[in-house]
Amino acid sequence: MIYVDPKILDRVNQWLTPVFDIETQHTIKEMIAYDPEGLEDSFYKSLEFGTGGMRGVMGVGDNRINKYTLGKNTQGLSNYLYKQFPNEQLKVAIAYDCRHNSKELAKVVADVFSANDIEVFLYSDLRPTPELSFSVRHLECHCGIVLTASHNPPEYNGYKVYWQDGGQLVPPQDGEIIAEINGLQYAHIKFDGKADLIHYIDQDIDKAFAAASLENGSFSTPQAAKDKLKIVFTSLHGTSITMIPQVLDKAGYKNLHIVEAQAKPDGDFPTVESPNPEEPEALKMAMELAEEEDADIVIGTDPDCDRLGIAVRDEMGKLVILNGNQAMVVMCHFLLEQWKKTGKLNGNQFLASTIVSTPMVKVITESFGVKYKEGLTGFKWIAKMVKDFPELEFIGGGEESFGFMVGDFVRDKDAVTATLLACEIAALKKQQGSSIYGYLQELYKEYGYYLEQLVSMVKKGKKGAEEIIAMMRSLRENPMKEIAGSKVVRIEDYESGKATDILNGKVTEMDIPRSNVLIYFTEDGSKIAARPSGTEPKIKFYMSVHGSGNNESIMAELHQKIERIKTELQL
Repeated sequence: MIYVDPKILDRVNQWLTPVFDIETQHTIKEMIAYDPEGLEDSFYKSLEFGTGGMRGVMGVGDNRINKYTLGKNTQGLSNYLYKQFPNEQLKVAIAYDCRHNSKELAKVVADVFSANDIEVFLYSDLRPTPELSFSVRHLECHCGIVLTASHNPPEYNGYKVYWQDGGQLVPPQDGEIIAEINGLQYAHIKFDGKADLIHYIDQDIDKAFAAASLENGSFSTPQAAKDKLKIVFTSLHGTSITMIPQVLDKAGYKNLHIVEAQAKPDGDFPTVESPNPEEPEALKMAMELAEEEDADIVIGTDPDCDRLGIAVRDEMGKLVILNGNQAMVVMCHFLLEQWKKTGKLNGNQFLASTIVSTPMVKVITESFGVKYKEGLTGFKWIAKMVKDFPELEFIGGGEESFGFMVGDFVRDKDAVTATLLACEIAALKKQQGSSIYGYLQELYKEYGYYLEQLVSMVKKGKKGAEEIIAMMRSLRENPMKEIAGSKVVRIEDYESGKATDILNGKVTEMDIPRSNVLIYFTEDGSKIAARPSGTEPKIKFYMSVHGSGNNESIMAELHQKIERIKTELQL
């Protein structure tokens, strides 16, 4: 007889009641008989909101994405909306990406909202996530939902919630909504939608979003410069194909070559191992096309079009991929230059980034006399800054994981406008006899050399989650005293909210929300952060080192230091 944990069995038995459809019950019975390990993973916990909303493997159970878990989310959110906006006609916007079941699950979500007498604006087909963020404010909705799992494997899907400011949920709202959801039974979900409350949207919002993207991402680049820029673009089977080509065309970029084999939206992502622009392999086909066409720049976006990978030519003409920090540094400096050139900098502006991103952004920003703000990982914190500091103008901001946001018309990372911005920089620099790569080297010479690297360790399932907990516990209880030959001088623990100065033992409180992140700082300026992912079964280690001096010698030394850190951490 197969043993099943009694607590898990209680959860399982709930799903074998008439509340759930016959097909779901049959699948669970099959798992009980033949897949106890899968049954445990499907029911041992309930999916929770992380840095990017709720993501998980599709299937049956509390720990899976399905019509019932998303229906329960939506019912709880509906109840919460009525409490927050009494006596108002509630409105929500819903979008979805290319993943399997996204369209069907989006309709389930729309049905639940409309069954609760909430007016729904549902995209008639897949759209980029940043367009959903834009549409929430454009349509004056109370919230928005996008069905996406970003760059996760094909078996995943997800549910992101945006509030009426167009930004993702942040504390305390996320906790309040989770409490509302957890107070529900599956029998409380209203699935019988009201068709008259569901409105399908497409071209009108597309035009408005494209116009806003052009307004924020264009910078008086001469048409002659645009004509000479050769661009290769891949949507990696995702949603960006619906928007980026037309925005570039409207901006005047006609020399665009699309990787046709990856242009069709497909939730299996058949031509890549992972549709993640952080992975060099994801841009392989685009870079091959770029060599054929002698292109200047390669851009690839993830499936929901909020992040982008960029490859450019170095001084030898070789295509090299910029990491997220490098792309962010170039974009931030360019934006600051443009704002300064047009006389718009008056001390009331700010740029933003995250605690695990390169320190170089802060150095650059403050050199322009502009305020720099830093938040936890996840763009929801940058969007929150825009709301929290209405007296300041938001210029732009980014994070190391290939996300960037230009202006505040979208309140999340936006690969559509960031792609246009990257092309503007590339076109102008080429016209000036340089390139994005040359621009980056100039910035290193002016501000110092910085090198960052991310290592992610995949730990799947219940066992993997326990291993991640143990690793973080060990780093806290047995802190490193030295890293790569340099003494640890400061440790910031964002879970406890305390920063410890190792040299004098002084402990100070950090004014920042709690998060399971631990950062070590060393005497020579190195920075090493450990953080479990909020959206994937991974623990991530972020390493940053820097120095000054000759390009060739200092970068070689920094690479060696990164490798030494990885060896010491057994990464």
